[in-house]
Amino acid sequence: MDKAIVLAGGLLHTPDAKTTHGLIREGERFLITAVIDEVNAGNDAGEVLDGKFRGIPVVKNIRDALYTRPAYCIVGVATNGGVFPPAMLDEIRQAISSGLSVVNGLHDYLCDRQDMAALAKSRGVELIDVRKPRPVKDLHFWTGAIRNLKTPVVAVMGTDCSLGKRTTTRFLLKECKQEGIEAQMIYTGQTGWLQGGKYGFIFDSTLNDFTGGELEHAILSCNEEMHPDIILVEGQAALRNPGGPCGSELLVSGNARHVILVHAPKRKYYDHQPQWGEIPPVESEIDLIHRYGSKVIALALNTEHCTVTEAEAFRREYEKRSGVPVILPLQEGCKRIVPLLRDIITATS
Repeated sequence: MDKAIVLAGGLLHTPDAKTTHGLIREGERFLITAVIDEVNAGNDAGEVLDGKFRGIPVVKNIRDALYTRPAYCIVGVATNGGVFPPAMLDEIRQAISSGLSVVNGLHDYLCDRQDMAALAKSRGVELIDVRKPRPVKDLHFWTGAIRNLKTPVVAVMGTDCSLGKRTTTRFLLKECKQEGIEAQMIYTGQTGWLQGGKYGFIFDSTLNDFTGGELEHAILSCNEEMHPDIILVEGQAALRNPGGPCGSELLVSGNARHVILVHAPKRKYYDHQPQWGEIPPVESEIDLIHRYGSKVIALALNTEHCTVTEAEAFRREYEKRSGVPVILPLQEGCKRIVPLLRDIITATS
């Protein structure tokens, strides 16, 4: 793996740094050697994230991270609209000047900035805009071939954005492999690619006419090349999030007949924005998914702003309300869901 440092822009302790969080937890594409975050400098990145020491130092600036000899600098924030925080552009210029290639997951493309492109060229480094759309000639239109797929597809969806859908999917992927189940993941966001995902596409930068086809192509390619027992698909946003309604594609175009639903009991409004409206009860989301012809087999709770006691109380409450198993991924992993997946595999084999 190539060594890389990550820019968190003073947001490491917030959900806006979820890309950084994913890279701190795990990845197969880059070895993270330091996180740049002036607010949290002097700490271990893992301890800031979830209290677990991971040996990744948090430092104030690019200069302080160069001793780790990175080859890449990764933009580790996910801002509203995918626009660069102004201060981070100065950090990126410093990274380029220091001979680092820059990997950017925002919609604000570095290669379209003439000064950045010229600086990168002069230093002989790359600007990699992960979200830059692929040419139409390289995209796939939906064919319907997925309806003949025998391998079960499970979507990990949420009742809102930034709930931990990707994290839950990756945890579940690891648990399956430990239990002898050959599971594969389809990534749908930039962080999934950054973590080393082989099959997938960037959902929110794909031309709408081709999102269903790209999803179908990723699933079928994965199935043909890897012959998995089960395929897990990372969800994006939520079915009814007005800032980015998403998820029906997984159920319709991706033919996911089973769903693991991620929910935050203490989150009241979509994306924490009152003007976006209240998040409906979880039972309502389960019913909506059922109307698409799919079944919620388990709930995964995001326990933001919850004490340990509250988290356990919410687990009991939601198991009673929903009638399906409820897990706390960050606290206990996803092992309790594995038998459900094994049953699905057996039923479809």
